[in-house]
Amino acid sequence: QVQLVESGGGLVQAGGSLRLSCAASGRTFSTYGMGWFRQAPGKEREFVAAISWSGGSRYYADSVKGRFTISRNNAKNTVYLQMNSLKPEDTAVYYCARREGIDDREARSYGSWGQGTQVTVSS
Repeated sequence: QVQLVESGGGLVQAGGSLRLSCAASGRTFSTYGMGWFRQAPGKEREFVAAISWSGGSRYYADSVKGRFTISRNNAKNTVYLQMNSLKPEDTAVYYCARREGIDDREARSYGSWGQGTQVTVSS
């Protein structure tokens, strides 16, 4: 059973930046694709970004494309989400997850989830 622990969330003003990290336990991190999702109050969890096991393929939600960058360091068992030009509508709890299914953009493809980290963007 993999454990995923997110960190790096916080309160930031609109236009600011944050970098989220997700540290994974175990020896198989480098063989799985990883993803970031977010959930705002009263809304469903939504896809943010995903990265293949090698880092060679990356996918983004239209709402964050050009502002967010997903990356990974397999030697450190860590995946990152660099968030720039943050907007109030980016406010949510951000979750990292390990993909065990086919569709990178669907939450049902992810079998292991972290506990989440809160990101709050003030206007």
